[in-house]
Amino acid sequence: MVAGGAPNGGGASAEALSAKVVVQNLTIRYGNHVALRGLDLSIRRNEILGVIGPAGSGKTSFLRALNRMDEFIPGMEVEGRITFDGRDIRRVRNVYALRSRIGVVFPLPVGLPLTVYENVALAPRLRGVRKGSELDEIVERCLRRAALWEEVKDRLDSLGSLLSGGQQQRLTIARALSQEPDLLLLDEFSIAVDPVTTMRIEDVLKDLKNEMSIVLVTNLVQQARRLADRTAFFLTGEHVETSDTARIFSGIVKDPRTHDYIEGRFG
Repeated sequence: MVAGGAPNGGGASAEALSAKVVVQNLTIRYGNHVALRGLDLSIRRNEILGVIGPAGSGKTSFLRALNRMDEFIPGMEVEGRITFDGRDIRRVRNVYALRSRIGVVFPLPVGLPLTVYENVALAPRLRGVRKGSELDEIVERCLRRAALWEEVKDRLDSLGSLLSGGQQQRLTIARALSQEPDLLLLDEFSIAVDPVTTMRIEDVLKDLKNEMSIVLVTNLVQQARRLADRTAFFLTGEHVETSDTARIFSGIVKDPRTHDYIEGRFG
């Protein structure tokens, strides 16, 4: 079923009040290649926003722009406006302070050459936490949330790089959580994690949205269905639509391409 009306409902003012991030006319280029064009989208407070679409749709580029990672990527150009808690992120002078509020988890683990403990304790130390007992509490809490504590509690002084690939990915999640972010960006977080652990982390994410907003980029449409409050569908650089996840997976969509993708007819 294709719906004729706007999927999100409500007035613009209501949307603005509930928005953590507002994206307006965002276009991303890599040289002559346009990865994403004219994106208008909001990320609400305390929601999980799922972003789905085939490879090459602009999903990862979208996450990069949210965290100003384009500054590290040669040839990446970002146009448009992104506001985070009402502030234009391109005008924020202290980009490190901005990034401290935005946790990022990439598809494959990006470990630091530190012990398991110090991987998680680094961000709290940088924000001034010095008391050992407080650091211990933060490390344990974050490792538990990442479904890793029971596996590493007896080797916190070992290098994180010695963990298995799935364990390193969960360590990356724990490190992101140790920042106490307002916004958590997850880019295919479960690609290197076994199904059982993935489900455990998904349960954690459902609880975490009470504390932060989460953007979940995933190629697993059923993962978006399980986790996301709303789902955005990107296709070859186009934002096709965003709607309540229950509506999209019930076939109530604005564009039939959304339904075709979810049903596996392409992608």
